[in-house]
Amino acid sequence: MAPGLAGAITVDAMSKPLGPYTPAVRAGDFVFVSGQLGVRDGSLVDGDVAGQTAQAVSNLADRLAEMGAALTDVVKTTCFLIDMDAFATFNEAYVEAFGDHRPARSTIAVRELPAKGQVEIEAVAYSPRG
Repeated sequence: MAPGLAGAITVDAMSKPLGPYTPAVRAGDFVFVSGQLGVRDGSLVDGDVAGQTAQAVSNLADRLAEMGAALTDVVKTTCFLIDMDAFATFNEAYVEAFGDHRPARSTIAVRELPAKGQVEIEAVAYSPRG
């Protein structure tokens, strides 16, 4: 644990992750959200990269809300795609989901994602508690 964060760590116990990890963790004023897939009700949403991107961002917003934060608090995302040929489609859906907010972002091509997803998005948010 980082110095000065003892007692400042809050974990999200509401979500059911696909593996042995915590979906969201608050560390002081920062919220770290594990990779979110385009999953709703335990299954990938119908559709392509656009549909999965929209759902992944919706899931990200839900994880942030559970920690007292919002999409507008996101300062960095890391996005994973299984096909960079879908980058333009992903980008359009990402922009639509985030609106005018533009966090720093990396997009990485990977060979495979859990649950046969096409998109996964993780985030770091800065959200001071009032």
